Amino acid sequence: PAGMALSVLLILLLSVLYEAVKMGKAVLLRRALQALPRSLSREELVEPEEGNTDPGQGRWFQYHVCQTLFHVVQVVLGYMVMLAVMSYNAWIFLGAILGSTLGYFV
Repeated sequence: PAGMALSVLLILLLSVLYEAVKMGKAVLLRRALQALPRSLSREELVEPEEGNTDPGQGRWFQYHVCQTLFHVVQVVLGYMVMLAVMSYNAWIFLGAILGSTLGYFV
């Protein structure tokens, strides 16, 4: 019983973390779009305009790299939760559902 309870708790926490990573990815997308220069010329993307004091200008690539890493973490967590649910254990399934619900709520 203790091992099953620990397994359900672990799946619950993985589901909460999955939802948190999904939300973090959305926040990074918003920041990346705000940091994107007005002009999409190659020069603007590589170097921001002189005299531009916007600290987010020119950092769009860093946000994009962070989004990519968040996506990889999200996919890995999603597959881990899916594999646990595919054990066809009702308690594990309920832990995944409850964790996803709790993570989305938070």
